[in-house]
Amino acid sequence: MGRLAIIGGGAAGLAAAVTAARELRLLGVPGDVAVYEADERVGRSILATGNGRCNFSNARIDAGAYRNAAFVEAALGALAACSEEMAGLAPEGTCGAAGPDPVHAFFAGLGLVWREEGEGRLYPLANKATSVLDVLRAAAADFGVAEACGRRAVRLDVPDRPGGRFHLRFADGTVGHADAVVLATGGRTARELLPEGIGFAAARPVLGPLRTATDVVRHLNNLRVRCAVTLAGPDGAPKAREAGELLFRDYGVSGIAVFNLSRFAEPGDRLLVDLLPQVPEDGCAAFLHARRRRLAFGDRPLSREAFLRGMLLPAVARAVLEEAGLAPGAPLAKRDVAVLARALKAFPLEVRGIGDERQCQVRCGGADVAAFDPRTLEARAVPGLHVVGEALDVDAPCGGYNLHWAWASGMLAGRGAVARLTGLDTATQDERR
Repeated sequence: MGRLAIIGGGAAGLAAAVTAARELRLLGVPGDVAVYEADERVGRSILATGNGRCNFSNARIDAGAYRNAAFVEAALGALAACSEEMAGLAPEGTCGAAGPDPVHAFFAGLGLVWREEGEGRLYPLANKATSVLDVLRAAAADFGVAEACGRRAVRLDVPDRPGGRFHLRFADGTVGHADAVVLATGGRTARELLPEGIGFAAARPVLGPLRTATDVVRHLNNLRVRCAVTLAGPDGAPKAREAGELLFRDYGVSGIAVFNLSRFAEPGDRLLVDLLPQVPEDGCAAFLHARRRRLAFGDRPLSREAFLRGMLLPAVARAVLEEAGLAPGAPLAKRDVAVLARALKAFPLEVRGIGDERQCQVRCGGADVAAFDPRTLEARAVPGLHVVGEALDVDAPCGGYNLHWAWASGMLAGRGAVARLTGLDTATQDERR
């Protein structure tokens, strides 16, 4: 009888546990699957996602959106190749029925029903993250997965000989043993558990607000604008661009567009906010000149502040005029238009760092993907050790992408771990069903 230890009871860990236990049941092979979670309950991180609603996936997953995209593409392709049997688990024509994506088929098979919102975001139909966690825990219980909560792993000793066992050392001084291990602790603690020789990029929180120079933004606190934002390096070269809503805060800026840019932002970069994204840059001056002619009334001078009225919120208009070096009450001159066009299309904010780590949705960084087989997430140098989710150097924008990777990588590792425990490759596992 083999024993699989899963360190971490979050999204990736639970997906691995359910998949592995289900595989063992289908194969008729005895084995133990246990989830070790440092918290007092599993799945707490799932409950916090999507403001408690859990944007658990996306209808249009694109591997190119991820860091280390080639590795992710290979992993998702491997999961699709070995999961065709799951596609028939949901009743045809039902809301949330299984499509070609194996993660969606997995959840349909667990009984989850969902709906699609803007930009392909998928949420449980009940609109509560508890729906996602409930089906996962119920499946884990049905397949005999053991939950061991309040067990914080502090060290992982790898086998010292082929066929040997892993030793898990816990904060309370106890030691556990396993024939295979799935490391699903996230980027924050994975490094201390990984064996030497596996490269690791320092993990840092991303998908959160950015702290900027506050001279301008402190006067705009809690104002929202629809815009496009370009992230530029200190040399002015663009690094990324996002469109959407931006929320000014007294420490900087927030909003989904900013969250996505935070994956690439570094102190010293600049955010260039395009406050007129619907107007092409090369046509902005002409647009403003036409507006100036339209708003002129007889001999009465048009003030610079009045020129922006109806186009921008008053506080935002004053900030733009300040950036352009133009006094708000002075008459708008023809020569002012070019200066205003630059300020409106590239309102600059200097990045100082992450604004509030508590709001960050994920950590970038983690174990070097080159050290792992994308088909099983098994470490090439340590047979039986699988690393998943945020513990790997994989992250993506908002919209369900990161949770999708957690489920997908957990499923791959669970299946790969069973192959290790039973001595069957995945093709043989399919034949044995």
